[in-house]
Amino acid sequence: MTTFNTRLIRSAALFVASLTLLACGTDYEFRHLYEDLPFEMAKVQRPDIPVRQVNVEDFGGVGDGVFLNTEAFAKAIDVLSQAGGGRLVVPTGVWLTGPITLKDNIDLHIRPDAVLLFSTDRDLYPIVETVFEGLDTKRCLAPINADGAKNIAITGGGTIDGNGDSWRQVKKSKISPSQWKALLKSGGFTNAKGDLWYPDSTSYRGSVVSDAFNVPQGLTTEEEWNSVKTYLRPVLIGIRNCENVLLEDCLFQNSPCWNIHPLMCKNVIINNITVRNPWYSQNGDGLDVDSCENVLVINSSFDVGDDAICIKSGKDEDGRRRARPCRNLIVDNCIVFHGHGGFVVGSEMSGGVENIKVSNCRFLGTDVGLRFKSCRGRGGVVKNIYIEDIVMMNIPTEPLLFDLHYGGKSAVEAAAEGASPFDVEYVEADETTPQFRDIYIKDVVCSGAARAMYFNGIPEKNIENIVVEDCEIVSTKGADLRYSDGVQLRNVNITQSEGQGYSVANCKNVLIEDCTDASGSEPLNVFQHNSSNVKID
Repeated sequence: MTTFNTRLIRSAALFVASLTLLACGTDYEFRHLYEDLPFEMAKVQRPDIPVRQVNVEDFGGVGDGVFLNTEAFAKAIDVLSQAGGGRLVVPTGVWLTGPITLKDNIDLHIRPDAVLLFSTDRDLYPIVETVFEGLDTKRCLAPINADGAKNIAITGGGTIDGNGDSWRQVKKSKISPSQWKALLKSGGFTNAKGDLWYPDSTSYRGSVVSDAFNVPQGLTTEEEWNSVKTYLRPVLIGIRNCENVLLEDCLFQNSPCWNIHPLMCKNVIINNITVRNPWYSQNGDGLDVDSCENVLVINSSFDVGDDAICIKSGKDEDGRRRARPCRNLIVDNCIVFHGHGGFVVGSEMSGGVENIKVSNCRFLGTDVGLRFKSCRGRGGVVKNIYIEDIVMMNIPTEPLLFDLHYGGKSAVEAAAEGASPFDVEYVEADETTPQFRDIYIKDVVCSGAARAMYFNGIPEKNIENIVVEDCEIVSTKGADLRYSDGVQLRNVNITQSEGQGYSVANCKNVLIEDCTDASGSEPLNVFQHNSSNVKID
């Protein structure tokens, strides 16, 4: 601590420029993102963090990968917080630690040659109340977390590693035989079928008492919750009810569960980050923006085990009661490699999703490209989504998917079950009926997909007013539209190798204009079933 006072005041000018900008006008660094934006959205500013800097080494920290630095980080953050905030520098080294809780006006600055490695010791992660998969529940505390904080940042270009392999269950079908053999030798045990590995007994018990969406049911006492603790694996970055948040330049990887989960936050900038999870990682989402307002997700890359960039707003009754929509979001210049979906809305969208623009993105091998999913019981309205300039290749299912029959499986798993019937039983619409409408997609190129597009709606509330134009798609099968109203396809060129060019079932008010299919026939190769007012020009 003898060097703390001198380090506290030094190097202040080195980062003031990186955290302060003029509020508006021509000098606003993200001005180009707002040009021709089709909805009103406040200009998101960087957090205002005081000019002050400390080093975790000044508080007893040791970056040797062995020493546990939990206390050092807590002390450093407390001192900075009491002084009004500033930058906490994590220098060269491997910094083993338990959870880090950010407070107002703190920038956790992890230098490029530093690794923040989180301990596998379960005792360091208390079980706390939170929201997961849209439901009010309990989970282990996130390795990096904040609740109700203002002006917080994670910057510097370093690596944040969640040590997630020690937490996650693994499906045998998702790894090679040699990997499975090594996993069994490492400990843990399998289920009765021998096709699912659990790291310990609390992970297995959690799966027994959970619903289909990973949330334990019927637990009331602290003892009961602790009996499933490993199953309550945390997200890597859990930021809740925060304002003015910046994640920039860093690598976030190997999370126990979802990687980054901003929940009910306002004014969030996610810029130039890399997000990685093993492709076999259960619930290994990249980014889940949940009931947030005014968010920029830009210049970033994702290679994950589940959905990559995902928009959520709560699930079923919990989400409707919370009534916190996710709105005013710009996604630009991002690339996704492996993932269940490149850009995804749902399935937890009960609070509503609106005012989103997605542009200039590449999806290279994701299971689905643009994935909209929900099911009866959710409620909520998804509307005013604008998507343009998307390039995709090697998509195993569809570049564009609307699915209101989502059942918890990946699109690849669902497709393997075979085609669903055209006709679906009508159910009276009510507050639990989900809606997707007013979505505009243009300038999409996809080289290689199983099916060009799939709109899988419900009779009581059709997918409505979807405009798709100026697209080039090479696929095995053509476009399949079901229970949709007001779909417009303009200048959509599908080169498919088998099946119908366009299939329209239980739809109304469909326009297919200036489109082609592989046959090059006149008129287009369009199959219709129980549909009305289908116009082909």
